[in-house]
Formats: sequence, structure tokens, C-alpha cells
Amino acid sequence: MEHRRIVIGDVHGHYDGLMTLLEALAPGSDDRVYFLGDLIDRGPKSAQVLDFVQQSPYQTLLGNHEQLMLEALSGVPMDMRAWQSWLYSGGDATVASYRDTGMMPYKHLEWLRSLPTHLDLGDIWLVHAGVDPHLPIDKQSIEQLCWIRREFHTMSKPYFPNKLIITGHTITFTFEGVRPGELVRGEGWLDIDTGAYHQKSGWLTGFDLSYRRVYQVNVFNNQVRILPFDEVVRQLKPKQIAPPEPAIDPVVQQQY
Repeated sequence: MEHRRIVIGDVHGHYDGLMTLLEALAPGSDDRVYFLGDLIDRGPKSAQVLDFVQQSPYQTLLGNHEQLMLEALSGVPMDMRAWQSWLYSGGDATVASYRDTGMMPYKHLEWLRSLPTHLDLGDIWLVHAGVDPHLPIDKQSIEQLCWIRREFHTMSKPYFPNKLIITGHTITFTFEGVRPGELVRGEGWLDIDTGAYHQKSGWLTGFDLSYRRVYQVNVFNNQVRILPFDEVVRQLKPKQIAPPEPAIDPVVQQQY
């Protein structure tokens, strides 16, 4: 039997929810588990999430929140603007998690710097935010791969002719007509960030590509549900209203 491929959306510091989700997914030793980035910020146990994923056999991508953390903590002297940007984007909860556990963030920084921005699985291409549809892969910047929204979501044709791009980053219910917990599919892409940290949702999602099943845990009430992919995904067209474009300064765009 071939190994399963499992992709997990933005965890945002919800360690307990992640443990419940992995218990439901029950990946075997031969299964491949991939995180789409944004392991940290806003939730209560970011340090624990980073520590677990770093020590696990699973792969993870760089998300915009990891990028914010690196920019805030890597400068000497400290860049106060980068520090404030991270804190206002949920980094205050991450700082508190390190204080509560006694762990030092520096043990994770070198690992975070090594994370890839994307992974090519053949028929599946994983990235945190998306791609600029007007640029080839070798011209995509970290900012585009970790931050892009509108240009990517409104593509009129798939970026790859033979690969599905799976992303997190943009909460799915920010698309018009999409309910909390639903996945969103556009032209050549699938978004599985169901807004685990957000009070309107609470759903943390894992997608088993091999069996086309969606596993979800609500981090606020610990509800677990397993649904066929086709029952939980909404197909959107490029002309439908796209989610709001974030401001350039992440201090302004706290909801993302």
C-alpha cells in the first residue's frame, strides 16, 4: 500500500488542536505530512507547536508569520518596526508562549531560516500564500510566495497545467459565500486555511489527498469531523469577489 499524503493548514499556535487533529489523522510511519506554514502567532502555544514540528518527521513551509518572527528577532540591533509589526500581527501570543514554557526562541530560529517556501510533489505544489501568475517560478520572491492574495486567487487559468497548488494564508470564509470550515478551490489552486484562530471559525484542517478526506478539529470546543472532500470544498470562479487585499504594512492587517 502506498503512503498517504496529508497537508495541514495554518495552525497559528493551537498545539492542543493540532494534537487532536493528528490523533484523528493517525499518520503511519510511511505517511507524508506537510504543513503549509503559519505554525505560530495568535494562538496560545506557538512555542510548543514549533518544538513539536521541528522534532517530527514532517515537512513544513515558511509562512508569512514565520517570516515576521525572523525579521523581528534576527536583527542586531533590533529593528523596532519589524518587532512591532510581528507583535501586532499576533507575535505577542508567541512571545508569551516562550515566557510560559521557559523555552528560548533562538533554538528555533536557525531551523525557521532553513524552511523552504514551496514543495513540488509532482502533481501537487505546496506554498503558503500562492504565486504571482505573471512571473516564472524562479522569479517569485519570498514576499509573493508568503503574502500574495488577490492576483493569485483571481487567475483566469491554472498557473501549472498539470499541478494543483495547495495553499493556506487566506482564511476561506473571507471569500464571498463561503462558510466557516469550507475549503475553497479556484483555477488551479486549493485553499485549506479555515481560520483556526478566528472566533468565527475555530476549524483547523488536515487534507488527506490519498483518500480525498478532510479532517477538521475545532480548537475552541474540540469537535472532530471527517468529511469527504467533495462535500466541504467550494468551487469559485475568478470573477467572484476576491478576499480583501492586505495592506503592505502587516501592522495594519492584523486579521491575517
